[in-house]
Amino acid sequence: MDIDEAGKGRKLELSELEKIRQDAFEISRIYKEKTKAFHDKKIVAREFTVGQKVWLFNSRVKLFGGKLKSKWGGLNVITKVTSYGAIEIQDPNGGKPFLVNGQRLKIAPNSSL
Repeated sequence: MDIDEAGKGRKLELSELEKIRQDAFEISRIYKEKTKAFHDKKIVAREFTVGQKVWLFNSRVKLFGGKLKSKWGGLNVITKVTSYGAIEIQDPNGGKPFLVNGQRLKIAPNSSL
């Protein structure tokens, strides 16, 4: 009889453990949804057009930068806008055009030509 009672007690413990796991999974799912909603709310969609002047983010400043160095490089001009956020830019002084991710660009004030 003790074995039967121990088996029933163990089954009860396992069912409680499964309920705790399900609750933890649900709480984790809710947290992830809220975090994603907060992140998506902060994203700013930017539209780029050919001829706009933009600043290019310099990632090396983050690695070897000083306190007062700007992370944004000199002005560049957009020469081509491709799909999926790739932008072709060129130095206005006649540099070679190159592709960058649109998230690395910041529209300069009074940038439309």
